[in-house]
Amino acid sequence: MKRDFLKIKDLKREEIFKIFELTEYYKREKRGEILKNRIIGLLFSKPSTRTRISFEVAVIQLGGHPIYIPAEKTQIGRGETIKDTSMVLSRYLDGLVIRTYSHKEIEEYARWSSIPIINGLTDLYHPCQALSDYFTILEKKGSLQNIKITYIGDANNVCNSLILGADILGVEIRVVCPKDYSPSSEIIESMENRNLLKISHNPGDFIEDADVIYTDTWVSMGQEKEREKKISIFKDFQVNKEMLKNAKKDFIFMHCMPAHRGEEVSDEIMDGENSVVFEQAENRLHCQKALLHFLFSV
Repeated sequence: MKRDFLKIKDLKREEIFKIFELTEYYKREKRGEILKNRIIGLLFSKPSTRTRISFEVAVIQLGGHPIYIPAEKTQIGRGETIKDTSMVLSRYLDGLVIRTYSHKEIEEYARWSSIPIINGLTDLYHPCQALSDYFTILEKKGSLQNIKITYIGDANNVCNSLILGADILGVEIRVVCPKDYSPSSEIIESMENRNLLKISHNPGDFIEDADVIYTDTWVSMGQEKEREKKISIFKDFQVNKEMLKNAKKDFIFMHCMPAHRGEEVSDEIMDGENSVVFEQAENRLHCQKALLHFLFSV
């Protein structure tokens, strides 16, 4: 029976830790053969650097063959249904990574597909990012017990996935954001332990005891028309030296990238000694190899 990965809650806690074990293995050994003679499609409607390249490299390093499929170059852009597209691609490919705007679209692909579907980002979730991020936190901190994450900025798809990951793993997560950019009621209501989530609208809150300080771009893909408005609203939420002056000495700074330096984060923090952003980006590759191994071995 095929397994899809559309949101982080598609995995149980013990399955996440199994993937973390595999991530350690693939970070050390680099290559494997779980995808030998298999073809994995990457159907993307949005631009991508890390997700596209890390998945292509992951498939190659696992012995498979990736095919990049820009959605606008297919018949999808001319009105072919997701049902028809999904059923055809299932007969050509062994798996499909999808990066698109609407989460309902990827759910529709999964409904009609007979091959594993992996969410490479939608408007609602970015589960591969969150999965890899929790591995990075575990790697850097040695444990996820008693870890406190402070996420500063827009409660976007990455934030949603981090929140749901925290719920599974028992990690306390605090979101600091402007009032109108808080986590949605849908996300909060889907948590089993809502006590793990705290929300503040005051820049600088939840800094002193944070083990992880995380931010993301204020303007997500598809929101370009809101750019000036959002920059004005979020200007006091920039992660910089002044904001972090009372932070723990051993906190780690994370950003899923791409970073807009001088907006959500200063150069000083991005390039500082507490920053793990480039190893965080590298771990996407290894964690996605582990995810592919898991999905193709169940």
